[in-house]
Amino acid sequence: MLRRKINSLKMLRIKLGMRGLLIYLWNRYIKHSHCHLPAAGFTQGRTDIFKFYDFLNYKPFGETGSLDAQDMRTVNWVIPDVGIGSGGHLNIFRLIVQLEQRGYQCRVIIIGHTHFNSGEEARKVIREHFFPINAEVSIGESSMKPANITVATSWITAYPVRNFQGTSHRCYFVQDYEPYFYAHGSDYYFAEATYRMGFYGITAGGWLAGKLAAEHGMQTVAMGFSYDHGLYRPLPRRNPEIRRVFFYARPVTYRRGFELGMLALNMVAQKMPDIAFILAGWDASSYHIPFHHLNAGNVAVKDLPDLYSQCDVALVLSLTNLSLLPLELMACGCPVVSNRGANAEWLLNDGNAVLADATPEALSEALISLLQDENKRKQLIEASTRFATNTSWEAEAGKVAGFFDGLLAGEGAERGS
Repeated sequence: MLRRKINSLKMLRIKLGMRGLLIYLWNRYIKHSHCHLPAAGFTQGRTDIFKFYDFLNYKPFGETGSLDAQDMRTVNWVIPDVGIGSGGHLNIFRLIVQLEQRGYQCRVIIIGHTHFNSGEEARKVIREHFFPINAEVSIGESSMKPANITVATSWITAYPVRNFQGTSHRCYFVQDYEPYFYAHGSDYYFAEATYRMGFYGITAGGWLAGKLAAEHGMQTVAMGFSYDHGLYRPLPRRNPEIRRVFFYARPVTYRRGFELGMLALNMVAQKMPDIAFILAGWDASSYHIPFHHLNAGNVAVKDLPDLYSQCDVALVLSLTNLSLLPLELMACGCPVVSNRGANAEWLLNDGNAVLADATPEALSEALISLLQDENKRKQLIEASTRFATNTSWEAEAGKVAGFFDGLLAGEGAERGS
């Protein structure tokens, strides 16, 4: 058990970075126990909230003044530590590549604790495990150079972007409503406050754009989702007589509704005992699971299309913003069941997925209805595959590039809000 917990912490460290791991431990354990870690924010056996939250303080830095001509199409991207496999970082680096192809010069600055010894080391990891960006990568606030546009990419990075004086425009790439990652306490409000810093919001989907505009007065532009058309596609089915249900199982990511999904799957198993279940996204071996299943854990990206293609239906829950999985599953010919809600229905609808209330009963009934009605399942596969195929990362990145073009031309956010 101890070894399993240690391995889980190591995986979290890789996925979330050191600051992300500390925040995860802070909220899940440390605030409610007498345990203390010998890391930033913990001194002499006692929790040092002043050191841990020092980044919240307003400390202006960076040179002010006019930008050189070569800096006019330069964008600083301020990011937290990079963990291999991070979907949020993947989206950032994909967008950087797309902007570079449109003539923007991008820089990446890693803020906060990082396990990299240098920016060049981080750049090699990014180019190998994410996308071959041309951007230079540096570490720490002191490495930030003047740029016309500077982009925060998480609530933790929003504070140094607010403090940075060497930029004309401050933007905020918002991929989820981060206050929801926490209990309704201090961290919730620290995250929420970043939406009132006067940044232009670039959001992952329309739900966030509307929410930030309505609740926080942000000027926003929304980009949609797509998938890697060269990777995700239907692959040959092995043992088609075995019917399988895929579940995106991430107990460490609360917004993916692990407990809700498991209860729904158990109801399906009780009514249809011949169904096999595949759990992927995280190691679920520490949970008692009474039905027949494969605990696939973390699956390499290159192996996902084959895994998805072997399944008859997928359950993907999103209790805040959507992940990219629904489109990737659709592209592989696997129909999707998800929960209802504005946070999901900006992309999913009754034409490309089966949506149900976020209860075990409703979700299990939605899964069973597809498993028992082959004609309905095939019709949904055809419709959802067509929907996914019509999406394009190039088109979505073009919306961001157009927004940036408008900022540089002095048009403000009205161009895309």
